[in-house]
Amino acid sequence: MEPLKHECGVAMIRLLKPLEYYQQKYGTWMYGLNKLYLLMEKQHNRGQEGAGLACVKLEAAPGEEYMFRERALGTGAITEIFNTVMENFRDLSPEQLADAGYAARCLPFAGEVYMGHLRYSTTGKSGLSYVHPFLRRNNWRAKNLAICGNFNLTNVDEVFQEITAIGQHPRKYADTYIMLEQLGHCLDREVERLYRKYKEEGLKGMEVTHAIEGHVDLSNVLKRSSQIWDGGYVICGLTGSGEAFAVRDPWGIRPAFWYKDDEIIVLASERPVIQTVLNVSMDSVNELQPGQSLLVNKEGKMRLVQINKPKEVKPCSFERIYFSRGSDAGIYRERKQLGKQLVDSILKAVDYDVKHTVFSFIPNTAETAFYGMLEGFDNYLNELKVKEIETLGHHPDHEELEKILSWRIRSEKVAVKDIKLRTFIAEGNSRNDLAAHVYDITYGSLQPGVDNLVIIDDSIVRGTTLRQSIIGILDRLHPKKIVIVSSSPQVRYPDYYGIDMSKMSEFIAFRAAVELLKEREMKDIIAAAYRKSKAQENLPKEQMVNYVKDIYAPFTAEEISAKMVEMLTPAGTNAQVQIVFQTLEGLYAACPDHAGDWYFSGNYPTPGGVKMLNKAFIDYIEQVYQF
Repeated sequence: MEPLKHECGVAMIRLLKPLEYYQQKYGTWMYGLNKLYLLMEKQHNRGQEGAGLACVKLEAAPGEEYMFRERALGTGAITEIFNTVMENFRDLSPEQLADAGYAARCLPFAGEVYMGHLRYSTTGKSGLSYVHPFLRRNNWRAKNLAICGNFNLTNVDEVFQEITAIGQHPRKYADTYIMLEQLGHCLDREVERLYRKYKEEGLKGMEVTHAIEGHVDLSNVLKRSSQIWDGGYVICGLTGSGEAFAVRDPWGIRPAFWYKDDEIIVLASERPVIQTVLNVSMDSVNELQPGQSLLVNKEGKMRLVQINKPKEVKPCSFERIYFSRGSDAGIYRERKQLGKQLVDSILKAVDYDVKHTVFSFIPNTAETAFYGMLEGFDNYLNELKVKEIETLGHHPDHEELEKILSWRIRSEKVAVKDIKLRTFIAEGNSRNDLAAHVYDITYGSLQPGVDNLVIIDDSIVRGTTLRQSIIGILDRLHPKKIVIVSSSPQVRYPDYYGIDMSKMSEFIAFRAAVELLKEREMKDIIAAAYRKSKAQENLPKEQMVNYVKDIYAPFTAEEISAKMVEMLTPAGTNAQVQIVFQTLEGLYAACPDHAGDWYFSGNYPTPGGVKMLNKAFIDYIEQVYQF
């Protein structure tokens, strides 16, 4: 119910025909630019803090610009950057605007290779200088490099040490910038390798340049650079000479999909985005595999190269539960299944009184799970109807049948978010007061004092909105009981691969477990977990163990949920409140191909995740306790 900042979005386009082709077939040489705009807008859900694009012209004379970039901040950044690009064409005559040859020779952003990015900060750093794409300039066209990514590295310190050890001196300590310098250094070495080769073969002047640009092997660059990377990533890049690449982490944590025909190559963070923008079938859109890179050379020839050997593949399950667009066929099916699997737990929570229970959802992203939950309850109710009819004997009369068949699952739109109000919320006490009014409720949707109210959500992380707004405002409907249902399991551990939740204090499940330990005079478990975590602080990350699991070990999930209810229910609430969570087994059953469950289980796919967790736990304990 509290929105999470999360994975960024990437989009990449390589046109495979001259601009004249698109002018003749589609009526505009801006075909690639228009498709990039759509790919970015369709992924707006993945980043609302900033956006940027880069473009490369394949044919430009010396002295002419061939690599262009535009970036902007804010929720309207996509519109802003494309408006800025279009400003370059505003004063053109209709004849000039329709002249693809003129555009290719003279106009900025009239290129064949495009890359776009949508940003959600996961580091707390903001400002235009942190908006992708990042650009590294050089007088050699092949050494110019622009990159953007959907990623978070857990070992930026190690990458930094590696590049400074070879003599580099980065101007910023930011993961994207450090990655740019590392990739740029390896690209320099690749170009210099080819330079020596062709000079030895007797080539001179521009002959050397053209030979280099035609034979740069970005797989060499990626293999040398990415071996040390620990984290989840999809990194995209363009060189000034027209090479393009995208590479995915070997654990498959972050997603990427691609499509190719004889006109265009497209890559994006989400499959249905490509389907919609290009009007192609799901089967024609391919997933970039873990550790794999998609490479396109200056001539437009595409190849797939295994850059890193796949590790234990752990695609992010939160992608399926919450972040990705629900229009993907697989995601839609899985989210429905997540809701359907909660039926038994909800039945217990309402004491099997379906007749006096109203079902709803908050927020809108939980709607698909809500439909699955309703489908599960429809099946349950049909079973009850069959049993009831069977008890009537072989010849029930019309009235008896009509009464039984009229049983319905009751669903209502109980709460509606007031979007405009949210933008005016201030800080401090006034924020808390206004937060209580973020949602409007539908009065008259329940029978006061009689009906239970079941509300399904995607996940409960911090619990802030539940405490400050949701429970209190739902209580105004006077339900007998409020059951908050999470389609995901309890979020117990931080993420370090792209989601903005990195501190132990953010998790209501963790705070509830700590409170239980204190209440039951088991603080020695906290102290022991701290000592063991502190003792491994200077070990190699590969040897570290997740001792935060010890905090949860003494309790059942139900005990932690009950404590969460105590902590989140506002004073003066009249209804009984209960929180029901998805089980880990239910998650695996619904999303069998996305085993990245570290948020819930603490089983991090990379050593860097455990290292970062260890630090977060030590920081939390040292701020709160004295051991």
